[in-house]
Amino acid sequence: MESASVLIAGAGPTGLMLACELRLAGIDVHVVDRLDERSSESRAGGMHPRTLELLDQRGMLAPFQSQGRPMQAGHFSTIPLDFSRFDTRYPYTLVLLQARVERLLEARLVELGGRVHWSSEITGLDQDDTGVTAWVSGSRQIRADYLVGCDGGRSVVRKLAGIDFPGTPATMTSLLGDVELAEPPSEAYVQERVEQGNFAVFAFEPGWHRVIVTEYDRVLDRQAKVSLDDLRAAMVRLTGTDFGMHNPRWISHFGDAARLADRYRSGRVLLAGDAAHIHFPAGGQGMNTGMQDAVNLGWKLALVVTGRAPETLLDSYETERRPVADRVLRNTRAQTLLGRPGPHSDALRETVTALIETDAANDTLGTMISALDLKYPIGDGHPLVGRRVPDLDLKTADGTVRLYELLHRGRPVLLDFDGSLGSALEGWTDRIDHIEAIRPTDRWAIPAVGDIPASAALLIRPDGYVAWLPEAAADLHTALTIWFGPELDVPPTARRPAVLQVTCAIAL
Repeated sequence: MESASVLIAGAGPTGLMLACELRLAGIDVHVVDRLDERSSESRAGGMHPRTLELLDQRGMLAPFQSQGRPMQAGHFSTIPLDFSRFDTRYPYTLVLLQARVERLLEARLVELGGRVHWSSEITGLDQDDTGVTAWVSGSRQIRADYLVGCDGGRSVVRKLAGIDFPGTPATMTSLLGDVELAEPPSEAYVQERVEQGNFAVFAFEPGWHRVIVTEYDRVLDRQAKVSLDDLRAAMVRLTGTDFGMHNPRWISHFGDAARLADRYRSGRVLLAGDAAHIHFPAGGQGMNTGMQDAVNLGWKLALVVTGRAPETLLDSYETERRPVADRVLRNTRAQTLLGRPGPHSDALRETVTALIETDAANDTLGTMISALDLKYPIGDGHPLVGRRVPDLDLKTADGTVRLYELLHRGRPVLLDFDGSLGSALEGWTDRIDHIEAIRPTDRWAIPAVGDIPASAALLIRPDGYVAWLPEAAADLHTALTIWFGPELDVPPTARRPAVLQVTCAIAL
């Protein structure tokens, strides 16, 4: 029987991101996928600002940027949103097809010592108090401490674990194709709502376009096959032209079925990505939500597997991420309703369009779609607790260090601005980076939160969210124990933690 600390089913963006997080922490990971090889299909086509930040936090963003194209493509039911206003180094959508995202993530996984095992479908599982035994492609068995289902909307792992998947059925159909166009639109990105539905055409690679046609009150069976002729006919019905589409790479279809797993964990089996939530891809939130699931889960699972934190830490994964998916389902349902043809929807759409033209509405919807506004229920006492920390510039005697660079190792960071907290970390030096810093100003501000008092420190989780600052309701010892497990029993002779000294100013 084969063995691993964590078995991941599914080598899509979610499964690969999770595998990279675990390998970064030194966890033995086994990734299996039912396909014989990597697919060229690319349902997702863009990465949002928060996902780009997470890749930056791991030092792996550069190849994605080099192969993608920044574009102001954010929208709410095809009504444009302006991401350029947001407090991030990446205020745009990075247009990059899912197939390329997967190849880049797999290359990173190989660098970290992992690999994908193809032609390996999970067909059964059995779990007990110490682990999970999975049957793969028949008689092959793999024993793991934990199994994570990242195997898509029709997740076998979810079904085998007995996790329900309630929701609403499809009411519409969208056809999608990656094609060449003999008569492409003059603009690189066109998205319009017409009498029978809506369509989008955008150039994602030289010579190639992605075409999406949505028709309401027309539902195809999920198993139905669609062809280039079907895509052409749908585009002609909506627009009067097919733009001369030919030579398809891929043709598919999807609907607006929206379902959310009733729980993200059953014992030692967990779900992430589309295995936990499916919805209409309005706003391009699917792949991004799944990758963010993976980063939230990865460091927690690593701490539990290595015995540094109790198994109860995994409960926070569902507590934090399931409400995020629930919000995505609700906003995508709203977007599909807003896109429905008819005079009542037209009137509502005019009202919403006018609202989105205001900064407040644009920022509310845009930061929701891009996930920059998330506030996890981490603690009370200050509005920054539970929010992502911006990528602050730390000026040093030797140059500058960006805060996100300090997260490349995937470990928690305690920014200690007056150097007084070294002794407080004595029992956590095996899992937390303590960074002494000198801040020359009394006050500094973070947009959307406001002025921050002259805090002596910031405790930042590996996923870039603030777990504690002195103004929080809980004390530092409590926060450390909750998020990173109990302190070690450190002998007095070994009580001085290793410290990276950084003399810095905060540049905002």
